[in-house]
Amino acid sequence: MELSRRTFSTLAGTAALGFALTGSGGVLPSRTGPRVVPTGPPPAPPVADGAVHTVGHDRYSLLVDGRRLALWPGEMHLFRLPSPSLWRDVLEKMRAHGYNAVSLSVAWNYHSPAPGTYDFTGVRDLDRFLRTAAATGLYVVLRPGPHLGADIDAGGLPGWLTATGGHARTTDPAYLAHADEWLTRVNAIAARHLYTKGRGTVLLYELEQAPDTAYVTHLRKKVRADGIDVPLSVPQTPLTRLHRPAMAYGGTSWGWLPAPQVATTSYDRDAALGAGRLGAVPLAPVHQLGQLLRTVPDFAKLDRRRNVASPGGRLEVEHLVNRDTDSQTYVVRNDSAKAVSTPLPRAGIEVPVNVRPGDTKVLSTQLKLGGRTLKYATAQLMLFVSAGRQDIAVFSGRYGDMAQVVVECPEEPTATRLDAEPAWIYDRGLLRVTCPLGVGELARVKVENGGSDRPLLLLFADDTTALRLWPYETPSGSGLVYGPSLVRDVRLKDDTVHLTGDTTKLTGLEVWGPRGIEQVTWNERPVPSRISATFSLLALKPLPGQGPVPLPALGGWRRQDENPESAPDFDDSAWVKADKKTSFSTTPVPDGQPVLFADDYGFHYGDVWYRGHVTDAEGLASVSLAYSTGTQGLLMAWLDGKPLGTHRMPVPDAGSARKGTWTATATFDVPEKLRKRAEHVLSVLVRRMAHDVDDTSLDTHKAARGLTSAHFKGASAKVSWRLQGSGAADPVRGPLNNGGLYGEREGWHLPAFDDRAWETVKLPRADRRQGVTWYRTGFRLSVPTGVDASVGLTLDDDPKRAYRVQVFLNGWNMGQYVNDAGPRHPFVLPNGILRTRGTNSLALAVLSDGTTEAGPKDVRLTLLGASAGGVPVENV
Repeated sequence: MELSRRTFSTLAGTAALGFALTGSGGVLPSRTGPRVVPTGPPPAPPVADGAVHTVGHDRYSLLVDGRRLALWPGEMHLFRLPSPSLWRDVLEKMRAHGYNAVSLSVAWNYHSPAPGTYDFTGVRDLDRFLRTAAATGLYVVLRPGPHLGADIDAGGLPGWLTATGGHARTTDPAYLAHADEWLTRVNAIAARHLYTKGRGTVLLYELEQAPDTAYVTHLRKKVRADGIDVPLSVPQTPLTRLHRPAMAYGGTSWGWLPAPQVATTSYDRDAALGAGRLGAVPLAPVHQLGQLLRTVPDFAKLDRRRNVASPGGRLEVEHLVNRDTDSQTYVVRNDSAKAVSTPLPRAGIEVPVNVRPGDTKVLSTQLKLGGRTLKYATAQLMLFVSAGRQDIAVFSGRYGDMAQVVVECPEEPTATRLDAEPAWIYDRGLLRVTCPLGVGELARVKVENGGSDRPLLLLFADDTTALRLWPYETPSGSGLVYGPSLVRDVRLKDDTVHLTGDTTKLTGLEVWGPRGIEQVTWNERPVPSRISATFSLLALKPLPGQGPVPLPALGGWRRQDENPESAPDFDDSAWVKADKKTSFSTTPVPDGQPVLFADDYGFHYGDVWYRGHVTDAEGLASVSLAYSTGTQGLLMAWLDGKPLGTHRMPVPDAGSARKGTWTATATFDVPEKLRKRAEHVLSVLVRRMAHDVDDTSLDTHKAARGLTSAHFKGASAKVSWRLQGSGAADPVRGPLNNGGLYGEREGWHLPAFDDRAWETVKLPRADRRQGVTWYRTGFRLSVPTGVDASVGLTLDDDPKRAYRVQVFLNGWNMGQYVNDAGPRHPFVLPNGILRTRGTNSLALAVLSDGTTEAGPKDVRLTLLGASAGGVPVENV
């Protein structure tokens, strides 16, 4: 396998391999277990078995029940997949692709809409997630913060915390009172799933990484006091480096969840599985490295040796060794812009190793493959399993690369080429096998005798083919499946191997397994098969695939203008008075002004409306409105129902992409015909965007959102303000779903809303008005049972047209589309929220500034992918 330097660094940093590369080499004491743990088989996949387990670590790896575990966790965010049925789908895919743990981030703001209020039900059911992880055979690394980062609003701190005293992420007692209450609630759930107690598979607990060491010490004591006895991962300790995870599943930053810096709702971030639960580019290296760590125990105990020089210095070659087995590992990196092909004689590799620009290879020498020894290989070993009467080794890499594998054989072996592509030669105790990778998909060479009475099957695969190879373990023994796009589960009963999984296209099926298996089923259906020359069960007919799933065109639109709040006679008497004089915000309250910050009045997410009743205003010439938002916030103003204009924060450039808070002052001239009035109603809509992530622990999440001050020119005007944001938190969808638009407060986004009185329209639209316009339609899907279809919503229009769209599917806020600021991408519609076999409602809240014609233009459903298989999905 070859992979980019960036991808390799991210992936290898999560394993013992990465620890060996980056560690200091000093000996660190083991927390539990024997003083010296030799290289050996890893522990069995975890289950909630009721037994007591020991968990510790040394400088090489985790130690579970006295066995080495090369932890290979993938990061997943509970809050970025609001469909509990799909948690199982993602976790099963993670396990199949080689992960042995899920690193789970749990966000405080997702579960706490108000002080003292916590919700762990429905899409926030942490207990259900942990049960599902255990049922899938994955360890859990739990990350409950309190602060996460994770590119979400306030880094996961709840919105209501912005309006409280105390310095967050420090030992300030006012803050700790809230943080401890959160940890008490989440730790009570975690304690029911500790692997040490046999109640679940929570193996590690990661504390917040904050610069205040006293604060981290407090968190550690709090977690221990709450009964969490698994190892704690604390910043700047070796244990952190043993499990630093990459994103396994990105998910979607729906609603008002994303941090200010997040430009798209699809949070792929180099994830192996994208928001649509489909494989992405990093999946190939994830799969191959994961299976390597899963099946080759040598990689759980590596020491770093002196780097090896390459001819001409064109490659960087890092050297690692397992002192128990004397196997050698070489991490070969090409940092240049040109491909390099060179032997590595000092690594014992006599033939050219090909490394593409910016790529890395992990090569092995002197590695035991059962009863034989791999002298060297120019392709990466992907996995090694013992299946029945033979051993199987898989080598993988880029399509078309020539793999050379050299196996020590003291006697001449019997080598059988089972496919056209490989070639072999035996010379002076070495069997040399060459094969172009991927040319004929999977290529096979069977090696018998030659000093070992156990056959060795060599398999060669390119990256694409490797993604169809699935090692498995059962109580009766291990094996390997080739063919399907996913194997979720393997069970043996009597003489039959029962496989469960997915297929995307017509595919063959081949199964190697323990002795005695004679039959195979696929998704509970018998598959006629025969015994092959490699002792596998080979399907006589291909497994069916899954073709395109038809999706309906979206029509039958209804339209309704909104923003009655801009009208001078709108009744705002029930709105909150802006009468506070002080604030806990890090934004100073301007002299002579009331507090106008939305958070101080309980409005923490989404849009907020202000209505200023202005008096003594005769001769008023202009209005200046200072405001503060996250990235790409905006402000719209009306005076006596007449639009004054819109002000937008600039689109970030490379230098400001990570800026969390943006401030500006919008100045609007008052129309001449309104200047003679002594009284006015000033209506202001602020799209506030998100709170700052507060990575620096400076309370930047408390920076104001919304209006901060108002000034008038031409008159000594006085103003009294009222404001209105989102209503009560949605009991199903949570606090991050809704903002303060009139339509949201009145339920226009909900499926049950009666829109029959709205105007019937067709798209595209070319309206020109400042304000909010809603569009609604319905559609029905009829995806067949047993088919997993991933569906997105695509919006397309001329980027010169300035408008934004909030997308609501069945009442769920799927995110914001900014037509003139990109990037363009489908909104992933998670199954469960999307009724794949039923009726759906779609609502679009279009916010336009009136400077251009506004859409929507092209709104369509997009099939992101489909497979035969999947998991049962409950509607949410």
